[in-house]
This record gives sequence, C-alpha cells and structure tokens, in this order.
Amino acid sequence: MSHAVETQGLGRSFGPRAALSDVTLTVGEGEMFALLGPNGSGKTTLFRILSTLLAPTAGTARVCGHNVVSAPMDVRHQLGVVFQSPALDPQLTVAENFRCAGNLYGLSGADLEDRLRAAADALEVADRLDDRVQILSGGLQRRVEIAKSLLPRPRVLLLDEPSTGLDPAARAGLRVVLRRLRRESGVTIVMTTHLLEEAEVCDRVAILHRGRLIACEPPASLRVRLGKDVAVLSGPDPEAIAATVRSVFDWSVMVRDGKVRVELPSGGDHAARLVAALAPAVDAVTVGRPTLEDVFLGLTGEPLCGEEER
Repeated sequence: MSHAVETQGLGRSFGPRAALSDVTLTVGEGEMFALLGPNGSGKTTLFRILSTLLAPTAGTARVCGHNVVSAPMDVRHQLGVVFQSPALDPQLTVAENFRCAGNLYGLSGADLEDRLRAAADALEVADRLDDRVQILSGGLQRRVEIAKSLLPRPRVLLLDEPSTGLDPAARAGLRVVLRRLRRESGVTIVMTTHLLEEAEVCDRVAILHRGRLIACEPPASLRVRLGKDVAVLSGPDPEAIAATVRSVFDWSVMVRDGKVRVELPSGGDHAARLVAALAPAVDAVTVGRPTLEDVFLGLTGEPLCGEEER
C-alpha cells in the first residue's frame, strides 16, 4: 500500500516541554485514520506539522511523498484542511464562501463552478448554496467547511476535531457523509479527535498520550488487545465498592464519574461472582466488551481527558 502520510521519529518541543516525541506512523492512501487522544496528547501539534504550519524539531514527516519542511508548497497542493475554528464568512452565502475560497486556490470560471457543485453534492449542501451561512445549523456549517476544503481536489483531507460543537445527531450525520466521501472519491481522511464514536468508524486509530504514540491499530484489534470484559457498577458508596473488589478479587478497578469500572479476567463466570459478592452494596451492574475508552484506560491508566494542548 502506498503511503499518503508518513512520519519517522517525529518530535516537536516548545522550550523544555516535548509536545511530540519519536512518533513513527504511516497512513495508507484511501484510509480513514484517527489521531485519538485527550487535550495535551500532541494530536493538534501533529496536525499542525502535517499541514505545514509548524516545523518539527526532530524527525521527518511526508505527505504524498513530499517533505513538510523542504517542500511545503508541494505538500499544500495535496491537502484539504479543516481547522477546529470556523473559517466561513457568516454574512456571505454558501456559494459566495466557496467562490472566495476557490479564488484563493487560483480557481475561476466554469472550472470553479463545476468544483463548487461537486463539493456541495458530496457533502449534501447543494440545496443550501444560496443561503447565508449565518442561518445554517452548526452541523450544516461544518459540512460547508469540509466541502470548501474539497475545491482543490486534495488527495489528503486533514480534519481537526471535525465534530466539535455539534449535537449527537449532527455528529452521526457527519460521520455518514465522511464515510461516503472516502468511499466515492478515494480521498485519504486523517482526523484528530477525542470522541470515541468518531474514532470507532475509522480504519485505524493512532492513540497518542503525552506526546507519544502508544498504539496504532484498527479499533477492533485495539479492543481485542485489552482482552477482557468490563463491568461498570453503581451504588451509594463507589469508593467502598472499589475497595471490596480489590480486597476480594484483586482485579483492576477504577472509580470514575461516580461509578466503579472493573476489568474482568478472561474466561469464567466472573461477572456472576462479582454480583454475588457485591449485591447488597450495588444498585446496578452492566457488563460489556471493552470500548476504545477502556483500551485507553488500560494502556495509560488515565481517562480520555487532560489538560489543554498547545
């Protein structure tokens, strides 16, 4: 498989603080790839390096074979980029925003109009071309942002937290549109996210933690790596429940958001044993296969949240 993105020993420091350290990964052409991690994990720093806005202090990064430091213009010709902050003029119509962006790309005339229509169709906003951006919902504005980035017909689409600020229905709709876009156009999609449902639909997920790459596999493979069912217990005294589990079973336990999370050993009827031992103190028990958040907790010992990322 050819590589749309590749990094080797990539690092970036801000003074004494290392935002990225020795990150080596590849993204195949046509992949839908997620950079998953909490704020402060380094994913936005990596995004800025790949989009040529920030130079690495160690290692190399290439997009479609072009080095982001020595050939930034060649890299930019391959990219469509959607930043987390909105970049639309709310007073202009959708079509006017597209034309302004197209002119910046050097597009005009019939070619621009053809691309405009194709991009609007791809993101399902063709019926809103004459509407002012300010009257659109947040989900539609995000689709317009992504459609605008398709005007130069990029080989690689970089999306920084594409679902930020959207409600659950809008996020689900955007995921459907992105999957179809990748399927129909063959564009490589690389997104940063801290949302598990966004990462779950990607071909592979790179988990970043404190600037380091700790895993890079398909979501299903990451869940298999944990290899355990996870029980979530609720009751009036979570700390007491956790203490009982540790003393009776000596299993991995964490209290989070007022609930007790227990990693059950593989095999055996451990869930039933757990319920029997804790029944008087527990109001509810749910048992299921591990999620990506469980994987992140298992790999790092920390929940999928953190300090603000530079």
